Amino acid sequence: MRKKLLSYLLMAFLTMTTLGGCAGGTDESSGDNSSKEPVYGGSVVVGIQQDIDSLDPHKATAAGTKEILFNIFEGLVKADENGNLMNAVASDYVISDDGLVYTFTLRDGIKFHNGNPVTAEDVKYSLERVSGLLDGTVLISALSTIESVDIVDAKTVQVTVGSANTELIYSFVAAIIPQGSGEDAQADPIGTGPFSFVSYAPQEGIVVAKHDEYWQKGLPYLDEVEFKIINSPDTALLNLQGESIDIYPYLTDSQANELQGSFQVLSAPSDVVQALFLNNAVEPLNNVKVRQAICYALDKDSINEFVAGGNASLIGSAMLPSLKDYYVELNDVYGTGANPEKAKQLLSEAGYPNGFELEITVPSNYAYHMQTAEVVVEQLKAAGINAKIDAVEWNTWLTECYQGRNYQSTICGITCDMTPGYLLNRFQTESSKNFINYQSAKYDEVFQKAQSSLDLKEKAKYYSELQQLLVDDAGTAFIQVPPITIAMKNNLGGYKFYPVYVQDMSTVYYTE
Repeated sequence: MRKKLLSYLLMAFLTMTTLGGCAGGTDESSGDNSSKEPVYGGSVVVGIQQDIDSLDPHKATAAGTKEILFNIFEGLVKADENGNLMNAVASDYVISDDGLVYTFTLRDGIKFHNGNPVTAEDVKYSLERVSGLLDGTVLISALSTIESVDIVDAKTVQVTVGSANTELIYSFVAAIIPQGSGEDAQADPIGTGPFSFVSYAPQEGIVVAKHDEYWQKGLPYLDEVEFKIINSPDTALLNLQGESIDIYPYLTDSQANELQGSFQVLSAPSDVVQALFLNNAVEPLNNVKVRQAICYALDKDSINEFVAGGNASLIGSAMLPSLKDYYVELNDVYGTGANPEKAKQLLSEAGYPNGFELEITVPSNYAYHMQTAEVVVEQLKAAGINAKIDAVEWNTWLTECYQGRNYQSTICGITCDMTPGYLLNRFQTESSKNFINYQSAKYDEVFQKAQSSLDLKEKAKYYSELQQLLVDDAGTAFIQVPPITIAMKNNLGGYKFYPVYVQDMSTVYYTE
């Protein structure tokens, strides 16, 4: 199957809505300089909400880490701002008619940050490392299907997989790193991206510098970017107003309204699914009626208005509405307004007529999730559920909740990539990402059918069934896809929104 034919088929069913800058809140964005003439040089400080969990691109877990590493590392292909794949380390690729062999042609003249040219050996090493062929440890689960990586010639690498999957090409965004550098990647990360690694200080931030030999001519504009860790949303606002940071991509609606006029405030749909995630393995959340009661108790309309200014997209299951050919509208199952009487009825049937105590663990550095939690606590009271917020530091949340699954419930966001299977994959029983401990043999069976199907309409049918199973079981109380709203100084331009969670600094520039 030729690359262009596959791309046409994929885009026919996987096209995501183009994310363009628009107003924050209900006002028009002021001072958008994207159309002004770019100026080369200068540096910017970007505020980020959490520390880096790993500088090794194959081992990084947190979306907040990956959004930064996007500037340092590239795969054979990479995402563009329209949700399409563009060639990166590879200049071209061909997929066999049976979908089992991927042949990549390496880009001429592409270099690592250390000045060395990218070779076929580097590509082979990187893919064998992430797939587990190198030492038996799989670092990227989607690529575990790789059976062999063969060097055809100095510019050509052939990858053979065990089963055909129309979504697999998107996993070749996996970073290409120098051969043998895996053990050193954490201390000395070397990629091919528009910026090279300069320094990292825990709990402070990371500095990157312009890659002068970057393959995309004319990029980047900036000489240096500092990603500065700001754990408190109040501190972030003060930093913006005090001009110690230039860009902040995580505004709440109230912050956006406060900054209108003095900053460019730009907004677009995100790729984040926010939910009150429920640990299905702990009492009383191991009872489906209790989980359903929680879903009925939530007033998603009010959450949207209070936290997002009405700009979020309400959802009933784990799929982005922008994946239009796969998304199923399921908000009517529990409703978008609260139904406390139905919630009380289910709690009584489950053996909790007087309600129960619920702890909601929230990463305190995320103002959006903290504000959501405050609203949810009040809504649950009406159903007899006495909820309290346990605000924790990001690293604690990552180790205890996400990795250790040592929590009762949590409000956070999970990110998607450009494929419909990405979010649904994590709810398989044995998935390492299944931090809610959802278990359904039927779900596992249908997911495997979806993955193995090469008929895109049939695949869409399976994904629809998976969404329905997840909502019927109330595996989690899904809430919304929040907007992503940024503040940027008025003399900057070129910021691009992506359908994946990245902060692409290569296109940002000064206008004066």
